[in-house]
Amino acid sequence: MESDLVELIADLKEDEALALVKERLDQGADPVRILDGARAAMDIVGKRFEASQYFIPDLVMAGEILRGISEIVKPRLEQGQEVAKHGKVLIGTVAGDIHDIGKDIVTFMLDMSGFDVLDLGIDVPVETFVEKTKEFQPQVVGLSGFLTLAFDSMKKTVEALEKAGLRNGVKVMIGGGQIDDVVCKYVRADAYGKDAVAAVNLSRKWIGGRS
Repeated sequence: MESDLVELIADLKEDEALALVKERLDQGADPVRILDGARAAMDIVGKRFEASQYFIPDLVMAGEILRGISEIVKPRLEQGQEVAKHGKVLIGTVAGDIHDIGKDIVTFMLDMSGFDVLDLGIDVPVETFVEKTKEFQPQVVGLSGFLTLAFDSMKKTVEALEKAGLRNGVKVMIGGGQIDDVVCKYVRADAYGKDAVAAVNLSRKWIGGRS
C-alpha cells in the first residue's frame, strides 16, 4: 500500500499528493496500486467526516484531489487493465428536482470506493430509472432529492420498479436534505443515507467490498 500517498491525500495535501503520484508512476509504480491507495485515503476521509473532524468542504476538496490523481493515472493504465469493481450502483436525482451537489459527491465517493456507478443526472423520469435498471442491472439504486416534492417522485419510482418486477433484485437507498425515517418508510426504500459516507457504507453492506 502507498502509505505515504494515502497520508497526503487523507490530510488533503493536494500539491504534494499529485507530485508524489507523478514521481511514483515515473519510477514504474503500478497505476492500480496507486488508485487503491487513493481509495484507502478516501476511507480515512470518510471516517474523519463521520467523527466530525472533516466537513462537506473537506469532502469536496478530497474529491478534487482524487479527480486530479485519476487524470494522471488513467492514461498509464495498460490496455485491458481494469480496476476491480465491487458491484453496480445506479443513481440519479428524481423527477421534479434539479439539485445535484449532494448526488455528485455521493457518486464520486462510490466510484473511488470501488463501485461501478451510473449517474443518470437530474430530474430523471420514473421510466428512465426502470429502463436503466434493466440495462445496467445494478445491485443498488440510489434516489436523490432535496425538495419535498421529490418524495412522491421517489415513491413512484419504487412502485415502478415493483411493477416491472425489478424491486426484489435491488436495494433502494434514498438521500437528500430533508430525508428521514418517515420519508424512507413512505417511499418504501430499504434505507436512507444522511450523507455520502453513509451511502458508501450502505452499498458496502449490501454488495460487499472494503469494510
